[in-house]
Amino acid sequence: MKDGLRIYDADTHVEPSAEVIDKYVDPGFRPRLEELAPYRMPIRAGSPGSSPGRHVYRFGQISYKRILGEAAPREAHSGRDTHWMGSKQPRPGVQDDAAESRIRDMDDEGTDTHFLIPTAWTSLVGHDDPTLEIGVIRAYHRHLSDFSSRYPDRLKSMIVASARDVDAAVHEIREWGKSRWAVAVMPLVTNAMPVDHPSLDPIWRAALDHDLPIVHHSFTWTPPYFPGYADLWDNIFLGRLASHPWGAMRFIAGVIGGGIMDRYPTLRVGTLECGFGWLPFWGRRMDEQYAYVGSTAQLKMKPSEYLSSGRYFCSVERHEGADMYETVTRFLGDDVLMYASDYPHSECQFPETVENFLKWDVKPEQRPKLMAGNADRFFKQA
Repeated sequence: MKDGLRIYDADTHVEPSAEVIDKYVDPGFRPRLEELAPYRMPIRAGSPGSSPGRHVYRFGQISYKRILGEAAPREAHSGRDTHWMGSKQPRPGVQDDAAESRIRDMDDEGTDTHFLIPTAWTSLVGHDDPTLEIGVIRAYHRHLSDFSSRYPDRLKSMIVASARDVDAAVHEIREWGKSRWAVAVMPLVTNAMPVDHPSLDPIWRAALDHDLPIVHHSFTWTPPYFPGYADLWDNIFLGRLASHPWGAMRFIAGVIGGGIMDRYPTLRVGTLECGFGWLPFWGRRMDEQYAYVGSTAQLKMKPSEYLSSGRYFCSVERHEGADMYETVTRFLGDDVLMYASDYPHSECQFPETVENFLKWDVKPEQRPKLMAGNADRFFKQA
């Protein structure tokens, strides 16, 4: 609680180390850990909330080496350096296996519940062999079950569903769908498998069977990349600008335009870490293009109306501010947007993120919805 308000953080991250993932793989998968060895990378020094001296699995990671205004890339420049935006660092291991430390950080900030999004290991989605991806996904689910077990009301996450093996994805949803930690499903779609493809329908049905919403989160560094990732002139400034918003725009346009929300009329869908100021523009543009060029399913409503239907949700970013919040809620109402910090990544303002959001000048009846109420309505209550 913070100032008498319950706080549900809809966008936080975990990055279990290779050492942790290895403990949780299927016995039959264990001999294949040798195949993952080439992708075992040391955790970068100073990475917020990580476990020093350990490793993570990374495959296909992009480095952006050019600085805008310069003719050639700088070989020593990776683009990975960011400015820490908070006043102190998270405790070590909060992204890995230090659940107690994470809870202490949550208490410091006044946060009741974290929704945890796995980060770098999902890069295995780009590997030619999808069975490696599935093996690590299964290990992640087992790890999360243990990680959250002491704090089941405070640590929540998603079931990761591979679009490259729909049967395996459905199996994972059925296996973990009643677990207290599992409150959403994240489909790992790729540029080769559009989200609207009918072969993914079993994933939507299985999620709906367990009252699990669908969440989308784009990635900057690793597969599944956001659309247009190859056209950034080798620059991270452009990459960060484009990645999350454009990935979310494409995702929700595919979900709506593909008729998924009509075929599954109680399915909830959300986009995370993508900002929210684009929503009025994108809603109206979808309406215009639906009428102008079509090439979508025949919808029961205008595309923009799905955004305010009570089944679509979006996390906010602090830098967009109360004035943009007012604009977006004027278009979509105040039941869409959810508080999010991006903890423990450098963009968060730990331990002041909650406090800084509470400084927003919003209507008193809107604040509880923004800080927890909408997330309660979006994520499965378990």
